[in-house]
Amino acid sequence: MFIAMVTPFHADGSLDAEGAQALAAYLIENQACEGLVLNGTTGEAPTTTDEEKETLIRAVAEAVGDRVPIIAGAGSYDTRHAVELARTAEKAGADGLLAVTPYYSRPTQEGVRQHFTTLADATGLPVTLYDIPRRTGTALTADTLLRLAEHPHITGVKDAAYDLVKSAGILAATGLRYYSGADELNLPLAAIGATGVISTIGHVAGATTKAMLDAHHDGDPREATRLHLRLAPVVSAMMTRAPGAVTAKALLNDRGLPAGPVRLPLVPADTDLLNDLRRACE
Repeated sequence: MFIAMVTPFHADGSLDAEGAQALAAYLIENQACEGLVLNGTTGEAPTTTDEEKETLIRAVAEAVGDRVPIIAGAGSYDTRHAVELARTAEKAGADGLLAVTPYYSRPTQEGVRQHFTTLADATGLPVTLYDIPRRTGTALTADTLLRLAEHPHITGVKDAAYDLVKSAGILAATGLRYYSGADELNLPLAAIGATGVISTIGHVAGATTKAMLDAHHDGDPREATRLHLRLAPVVSAMMTRAPGAVTAKALLNDRGLPAGPVRLPLVPADTDLLNDLRRACE
């Protein structure tokens, strides 16, 4: 049960490294977190500098120690920049990398394959591919995934493609570890062989999410389904009304936990959304 952690900021919008350390500890100790993903979409990576990304990894690695692994985002539409991010993350203490499909430029599948292969060759860290075509504009095809699975450093997929047929095919044909990258599909993906989740709702519902996964892996589908449906209002409130960084930070701030503001172009949750988030969590 990995959590795609928000990046805490001070009130003036600057990076709150000490807050990130405290939040990481809270998630491990109170939300059943078994791994942290830093500098991802929920971590507002598009709006943080390379220096802030490195500082965040170092700070959280220092606070976490060997309690849970840290996966660091190394996504870019520029392959050279992605390689720089990957190498910096490795030096800063990351245990693995999360690499999103190159966005905006919409490369061919051969371009995507070469991008990921170049990135995977750049460090000794395991790489989890992030397949989220609704954001990037480019899906990872089954053929490309099969070819990338042959690389020794490419070990997993964060799956937000909403294509269970493709996911099942890759799971059946490779040893890639799949992680649900869409909280509404946490149980469906687990049911066809996914290893776990990289969750946004885990900031506030991590223990229940972990219990759902445990019930499934322990052979209790009825209990797993009950918990999955119990989480449905939280998923709906957090993931359909605004980006996850907005809703997760709203709830963390509401509970007095380190989060702070979001950076433009994201805007904070308004009163109506915050009230809906509170009711869903209740």
